[in-house]
Amino acid sequence: MSISVIGAGAFGTALALSMARTGRSVTLWARNADHVAAMRKSRENTARIPGVAFPDCLTVTADISAALADTMLLAVPMQKMRDLLLSTPQLNGRLLVACCKGVELETELGPVAVIRDCDPKATPAILTGPSFAADIARGLPTALTLAVADDRVGKALQQSLSAPNLRIYRTTDTIGAELGGALKNVVAIACGATIGAGLGESARAALMTRGYAEMQRMAQALGARPETLAGLSGFGDLTLTCTSPQSRNYQFGLSLGRGDDFDPAITVEGAATARAVQARASHMNIDMPITNAVVGLIDRKLKITDAVEMLLSRPPKEE
Repeated sequence: MSISVIGAGAFGTALALSMARTGRSVTLWARNADHVAAMRKSRENTARIPGVAFPDCLTVTADISAALADTMLLAVPMQKMRDLLLSTPQLNGRLLVACCKGVELETELGPVAVIRDCDPKATPAILTGPSFAADIARGLPTALTLAVADDRVGKALQQSLSAPNLRIYRTTDTIGAELGGALKNVVAIACGATIGAGLGESARAALMTRGYAEMQRMAQALGARPETLAGLSGFGDLTLTCTSPQSRNYQFGLSLGRGDDFDPAITVEGAATARAVQARASHMNIDMPITNAVVGLIDRKLKITDAVEMLLSRPPKEE
């Protein structure tokens, strides 16, 4: 099964490196021809994963026709996936694996649903879970969840995408997998804001726990299985993203808590996701207090002290 990675950001490059190290031919596609030329010359992605050499069997191209493969990993930001699919008809009808986390702002759809919406003939899947690009690129052990509705496809894809440092578990619960990866980013922003404001580790632990309950509440309302959220794509990713400074969502939260500016060039999937989740929760009458607080912080309508007071003043309830 031939493999291509569409998107030469940090995560896409890391996945391409991991799979190419098994000796398989892997193609990495980037839209920017200058970026491709630089990677070909240096045999590394200096802009995103500096210091990690490309294996000989990793090919880099800006020609989408040269990147077509049996399996296409879509490693582009969530809010740009629809544009990619609609502007690249060569991808139509293929096995497309989303490698992003979030909810589309305009439609309130997750990655798998966006693929289905744009290309009904495609076989959509999602690869998600607790993972940092730098760890995968360096060959450090990482476990991920692969979700695809057809388990026969899932078994074949699981074998194809596995690598010595990359252990992949599979599920048919695409809704749970895509929501776990999306919703944990919102909680990570809240946790970062908590630490940034100096509210302490105990407050962060409380937010993680209640945030996980919030994730379960929405995911189950949308048809996800509870055990999926308890796995790598939910609880596992939540733990990593809420506790590590490598997380962009956590770093963004830190800046909110400290009152600092944040680099607008850095993609923070949780910001758009928080707004999309808030809108969908409102439509479905789902209680999402942490998400509401995060949106208030992002939009500068709440100060961190106001957000804390809003959460702590909620009526007492059973856990």
